[in-house]
Amino acid sequence: MAPEKTSDGLDNYAFTVDGVDHFCELPENKNGSDNFSEEGHSSKLAYCVTDIPPWYLCIFLGIQHYLTAFGGIIAIPLILSQGLCLQHDSLTQSHLISTIFFVSGVCTLLQVTFGVRLPILQGGTFTLLSPTMALLSMPEWTCPTWTQNASLVNTSSPEFINVWQSRMQVLQGSIMVGSLFQVLVGFSGLIGLFMRFIGPLTIAPTISLIGLSLFDSAGMNAGHHWGISSMTTCLIVIFSQYLRHISIPFPKYSKAKKFHTSRIYIFQILPVLLGITLSWLICYLLTIYNVLPSDPDKYGYLARTDIKGDVMGRAPWFRFPYPGQWGVPTVSLAGVFGILAGVISSMIESVGDYHACARLSGAPPPPRHAINRGIGIEGIGCLLAGAWGTGNGTTSYSENVGALGITKVGSRMVIVCSGFVMIIMGMFGKIGAIFTTIPTPVIGGMFLVMFGVIMAAGVSNLQYTDMNSSRNIFIFGFSMFTGLAIPNWIMKNPTSIATGVVELDHVLQVLLTTSMFVGGFFGFLLDNTIPGTKRERGIIAWNKAHQNESDNTLESDDVYGLPFGINSCLSSFTWTKYVPFCPSHKVSRQDDTPSSLDSLDTKTEPNKDDTHIIAGVAL
Repeated sequence: MAPEKTSDGLDNYAFTVDGVDHFCELPENKNGSDNFSEEGHSSKLAYCVTDIPPWYLCIFLGIQHYLTAFGGIIAIPLILSQGLCLQHDSLTQSHLISTIFFVSGVCTLLQVTFGVRLPILQGGTFTLLSPTMALLSMPEWTCPTWTQNASLVNTSSPEFINVWQSRMQVLQGSIMVGSLFQVLVGFSGLIGLFMRFIGPLTIAPTISLIGLSLFDSAGMNAGHHWGISSMTTCLIVIFSQYLRHISIPFPKYSKAKKFHTSRIYIFQILPVLLGITLSWLICYLLTIYNVLPSDPDKYGYLARTDIKGDVMGRAPWFRFPYPGQWGVPTVSLAGVFGILAGVISSMIESVGDYHACARLSGAPPPPRHAINRGIGIEGIGCLLAGAWGTGNGTTSYSENVGALGITKVGSRMVIVCSGFVMIIMGMFGKIGAIFTTIPTPVIGGMFLVMFGVIMAAGVSNLQYTDMNSSRNIFIFGFSMFTGLAIPNWIMKNPTSIATGVVELDHVLQVLLTTSMFVGGFFGFLLDNTIPGTKRERGIIAWNKAHQNESDNTLESDDVYGLPFGINSCLSSFTWTKYVPFCPSHKVSRQDDTPSSLDSLDTKTEPNKDDTHIIAGVAL
């Protein structure tokens, strides 16, 4: 879920530009901290959602959003490579990284242009990682023993290629079929019905168990050299927590002041990238001075940076990812049901991200048709990710929603630029190859921080509930414990499920070894059956938090209407008011917030012609 931003003066203005009149001036902070209200956020924005910043600022902030999502996006193919038997095939890993960047860029452009139309980045999702790894851990998909030995793996042999591609193909088919459910729920408007029964006590264990279920992967990677992984973790913690209020001067040019310096809170914006880069550099120095062992059987060997050095030479400069590049997708019924559990969690998370993104970008709360369209486009994104073969789907990135509050630039033009940056990076094979050379313990150190934050983000949803209630304590505790205990027992006793129907056995095997499904299921069941008031369950506070309005926001139709004159064309047809994802769709009055109908941004004239966005990027 999107993190709540606290205002302390520094967090709100991590990026300032001198000499540009459009930017708001910093308020004086005499007491060292300001308690800015949510209602005042839009007036402090440098650029609102429909504004178009200068081209150089769009490119700079677009690259920043790409780098912010860097850690989460590359983590997914690196984890998947273990289940796909690709630990010793760095070249294929680089292709997977390039593919997921390319697809994330395409899905970002679709979401910003035709989806919810908020400045929100799309990328790989950890909610699909748990059911994916559960599917690949089944006996029929367990990696052969010889693929774990680097000396026995010939990455160009037909046998090895068939081993990993057959696993990728079943993931592709399962994701594509499962994504159709998300497309249906989004474009039919059923997401509103889902959210009526899903509250914090369902979301908290579901999201928390995503991080907890990956502890083995984090520990295994970090355990190859605890010194290096601990150093990486410490660097990320220092940058993101202790140095986040330290600004660094950067050279800048403006017509008014010519060449001068502008201060940027770089540690708050890019802590993961800085931590990984510095640890990577230290590992490189330890490698060239032979401090790290050169014997593959010795502890610490995987911390060397020259283990995968040949991948840079073998990777092509230019490679265009295309659908079906790993072969024809196949469908597994067990895989489809597992993916459905992840898709439902992803939809719930995205709805929260839409509301958080609207608050931070100065937009009115998203109307029902925009949410429906956003969820539907995310389903199409998962369909494209399955077709291209990322081994994963796509979802809205909470990290980049938080970056909006740091930069105070809520323009969707910046995210359009970021989408194009990801597409371009995904077509350069050497860039993906560089990421595969990151030492394994460095990746493990990043996982320790990242998965811990995911787990804590899930628990943070309990702030809406009354945790003095024994009812709520029981539901959350029981859901979390069973979400860990049942999958652990099933993994140790894979033959215990024997219903006599092989397909049903496989479905139950995947679902019951997916922690987030088990915990979320019990949380949903108990929260909706055990008596409790809406206030006790957190439903009232949850709905209120997702319906906060901001003063001086842009008009709703200017933000959430379809581009290129599609709005005006559809308004001439009366039947469009019955289509849940059309801007002219009519909902009950209670679903609309007053500010979304008559609020205006008094600061700038909204730019209603979206062709300027496309033209600007093209130039």
